[in-house]
Amino acid sequence: MIIKCAIVDDEPLAVELLASYVSKIPFLELCGKYTNATDALHGISEQPVDLMFLDIQMPELNGLELSKMVPESTRIVFTTAFDRYAVDSFRVNALDYLLKPISYADFLEASNKAMQWFQLVQQNEQPAAAPAVEEEPRSIFVKSEYKLLQINLDDIRYIEGLKDYVKIYTEQSPHPILSLMNMKAIEQLLPTSRFIRVHRSFIVQKSKIREIERNRIVFGDVYIPIGDSYKQAFQDFINAK
Repeated sequence: MIIKCAIVDDEPLAVELLASYVSKIPFLELCGKYTNATDALHGISEQPVDLMFLDIQMPELNGLELSKMVPESTRIVFTTAFDRYAVDSFRVNALDYLLKPISYADFLEASNKAMQWFQLVQQNEQPAAAPAVEEEPRSIFVKSEYKLLQINLDDIRYIEGLKDYVKIYTEQSPHPILSLMNMKAIEQLLPTSRFIRVHRSFIVQKSKIREIERNRIVFGDVYIPIGDSYKQAFQDFINAK
């Protein structure tokens, strides 16, 4: 899926920064850059977009006002230097709210959230008469060492969380891939039919589990504990095998 997007911000440097972020994300297509809301409203009427990265505090017509004028199918990610608008942004059903200065990691996380939302909408719009075929992603994109890496889900054995970072252990490399994101963020990218969280610091791929010893999953010389709050869900998975 390709998401057509536009950037609206009265600061040209902010527009160019976000445009550089968009260029690094394969599923985003930049269709417009605007430095005022009026031009943006005219532009998207001629070339509709799926997603807008929208500044709030702008002259004449602010971002909150513009968000109420765009088509309902156009989703909003607000970008602003002021956190006092957070409540207002969620009242207009924004997908996310990014505070300036915006890091690439935060921008990528918001973009992934938008992708998940559009995929869900697409699934729900399938004809009722046709059997719903849920096509799961075969790979995910993560940022690692200033690069955007595509990782095949089949290759992932398990993931370890370390505060604001995760280590992704694959079958193709002896060394883990380190990415700046938290466990909640990467858990949302992974299909629950294939992955299960077994501890606040570990997610494992179900099909890779071969050995369980004393409430621990064994991967060679690595022992992954099964947390108390995750034991019942894990037991349900085992019982269903």
